[in-house]
Amino acid sequence: MDDGNDLQARRAQRPTSLHGGHFVARSLTARLSVAVEWQGGKNKIRVTKVAAGQVAPVGCLVEICLMHPLDVVKTRFQIQRGKGDPNSYKGLGDCFRTIFRTEGVYGFYKGILPPILAETPKRAVKFFTFEQYKKLLSFTPLSPAMALSVAGLGSGLTEALVVNPFEVVKVSLQAKRDSFKVQPSTFAQARTIINTDGFGLRGLNKGLTSTLGRHGVFNMIYFGFYFNVKDAIPASGASTFLQYFFKEASHSLGIRIQISDPSPGDPRLEFMRKFAIGLVSGTVSSCVNIPFDVAKSRIQGPQPVPGEIKYRSCFQTMGLVYREEGRRICIVSKANVRINAVRVGKWHSKLLI
Repeated sequence: MDDGNDLQARRAQRPTSLHGGHFVARSLTARLSVAVEWQGGKNKIRVTKVAAGQVAPVGCLVEICLMHPLDVVKTRFQIQRGKGDPNSYKGLGDCFRTIFRTEGVYGFYKGILPPILAETPKRAVKFFTFEQYKKLLSFTPLSPAMALSVAGLGSGLTEALVVNPFEVVKVSLQAKRDSFKVQPSTFAQARTIINTDGFGLRGLNKGLTSTLGRHGVFNMIYFGFYFNVKDAIPASGASTFLQYFFKEASHSLGIRIQISDPSPGDPRLEFMRKFAIGLVSGTVSSCVNIPFDVAKSRIQGPQPVPGEIKYRSCFQTMGLVYREEGRRICIVSKANVRINAVRVGKWHSKLLI
């Protein structure tokens, strides 16, 4: 009798809305993707298991292709030097238009190969080391909240060691304003850097301190904020925040973005809650680590006078930029926050799928 009741209960839970006679439910975990297809009227269930390792590289590639134009624009803003720079951009729109007009569509994809090559090891190092540092810190007297932040800092520093050589090649390619067709390839640019300056802190690893600061500070704030706040904010509050966020975004962009108000118990509420917390923590992290990011681009990019090194170290570059350009760095920061908010929102939503 109990089995009969269970069967009836399972049948009652079947979806009533079908598209093309099929219902597909997807459940993604950290290691396994399970696709369940139910064929209406045939009482057949087909379960297909797909290893997450087969899906992740495709997702990373799509992510880079979509977000790389923003990264090119960000780098261009960071390396331009005040109003006296003849190549100075007036704003985000002017930057997009100028690149498209003078360099073509492919100009937005300069330096795309280094991120593609670095993406998988970077993600693996970030999350693997975060978990390992978290386990090690559980044996220390640190509070759980502080341990999460320190583990994030450690994972960011380790990640920076992996990605910095790729960043050097990427920034040097993104800084070039000539046509994509005449630009050297990624490997040719890497050979030029190695033959000229070697593998050290003046060559393939220049700007390492700035990269350590950028990734370390970002991960410290992001992981510390997210994991300490995610259980303290109710889903309803996150839903209200996201509705307000998209309303303001649609007003600023001049397009209509509308999300429906989910009912209590709707699984979208949990997604929206995590997405909202991730968006806020990522934006805050981006605001704090921008000085390191600007210093990294100045050191790894072209120097103002060929043959003379003006930007030598992380904090020397920060001080120099502040003294020479002052309030202009705030404008660069605003552009970075806007760009990074989009990138962080997309990145966090991918983690939650």
